[in-house]
Amino acid sequence: MPFLEFNQITKRFPGVLALDGVSFSIERGTCHALIGENGAGKSTLGKILAGVQTADGGELKMDGRAIAPATPLAARELGIAMVHQELAFCPNLSVAENLCLGDLPRRAGFVDREALRARARAMLATIGATIDPDAIISTLSTGQEQLVQIAAAVGTGAKVLVMDEPSSSLSASETHELFRLVRELKGRGITLIYVSHRLEELFALCDNITVLRDGRHVSTERIADTNPHRVVTQMIGRELLIQTPAHLTRAPGECRIAVQGLASGRKFRDINLEVRAGEIVGIAGIVGAGRSEVVQAIFGLDPEATGRVTVAGKPLPLRSIDAALAAGLGLLPEDRKRQGLVLGLNCRENTALAMLPSLSRFGWVRREAERSLAQRFVSRLRVKTPSLETLTAGLSGGNQQKIALAKWLARSCDVLLIDEPTRGVDVGAKAEIYQLLDELACEGKALLVVSSELPELIGLCRRILVMREGRLAGEVARADFSEAALMQLMAGVAAA
Repeated sequence: MPFLEFNQITKRFPGVLALDGVSFSIERGTCHALIGENGAGKSTLGKILAGVQTADGGELKMDGRAIAPATPLAARELGIAMVHQELAFCPNLSVAENLCLGDLPRRAGFVDREALRARARAMLATIGATIDPDAIISTLSTGQEQLVQIAAAVGTGAKVLVMDEPSSSLSASETHELFRLVRELKGRGITLIYVSHRLEELFALCDNITVLRDGRHVSTERIADTNPHRVVTQMIGRELLIQTPAHLTRAPGECRIAVQGLASGRKFRDINLEVRAGEIVGIAGIVGAGRSEVVQAIFGLDPEATGRVTVAGKPLPLRSIDAALAAGLGLLPEDRKRQGLVLGLNCRENTALAMLPSLSRFGWVRREAERSLAQRFVSRLRVKTPSLETLTAGLSGGNQQKIALAKWLARSCDVLLIDEPTRGVDVGAKAEIYQLLDELACEGKALLVVSSELPELIGLCRRILVMREGRLAGEVARADFSEAALMQLMAGVAAA
């Protein structure tokens, strides 16, 4: 008998049929992969099982018994927990307070701080995390926040664990630790539903795989009976053609941006680089190497930055976002939720956000001009949204990323600083974003791209700069591209 059964699960949102009669089953004590393009319904299905959302139709069964968890607490009582893709914490509280928020230990009516810390340490220890329980959540890196969330889920003693893109924010070493933990949990008899866009993870960890497309069930197969190419074709309903970027066939133009001696305290130092018109230059490095900090400093976000930056031969004042915007720079940040978008605004408003001065008259936004601008770029980027008035918070991760990028394309920036362009984005949407970045380079824009995915940089870039411990460890030309060469520089095994 199957352990978990999804029978004709249906879920509707305003203007969208997120799940359309999805049926499949999951065996006890296995790691079951769930994959599909952004908007296919993967996360929605996981949230229905975890009690975050309720289905409009269909039936869930666990051990042959019908279940209908209406809240996360009800799901937890059934032994079901979820690690969400989008981190959800109280940023002003400590790690321990967040981990025990629903059940704070008390003594004489007051919170027992020692018991709180002890319980948090025990929960963190279940996944081998060495994070200070007293640390405030807002001071942690995105990767550390992800680990805390995993500890919170595992610490409930769940029999079923839904993991929604658990490795999307983790470094290579943290991902390795996650894989060890997944195998250990499976060995304990826990059933895992593993949602990810990273096929290599799914084929390394999972026993079975279910593919969703446009809210419908496409297939459920054993991992041993399928292959990555077949899965991608099932996901997108067509063959995915990998092409060499067109901008690589053209000679780059004049220098768009040059950086000399850029430094900021202990974060990074002695950064020298340049990006020419029509060129995509990558920055690789392990988490903490200073990659994101460098592009943020170039954009004027670092109040301690020193050095020299020139754009089209003209000096760019540091520590000034207004100066960066005036010089034609745009920054697509790593964390689109907190830094790239205003989730409470709709698609139209977010797309036009960087262009409001030119869309305004006497202090009032011209709505028709705003709508026309947004429609043009939403169409160009093929954003899947019911309408321009749909809240950005309701879009899938890939479509949110497209809106975050559309904001800067609407501003016609000549230099784009792009941090993790496809984080949390499915294979089909990745191909679309890669094609878009290639088109921008062909138009003569200069792109500086930070990514944790080496195959992404290898496929996109003309040159890749490698950072290690806040310094540039070397530069690799396209003719010498290989993951091994980049990893060696990242780890300090080889010299430039």
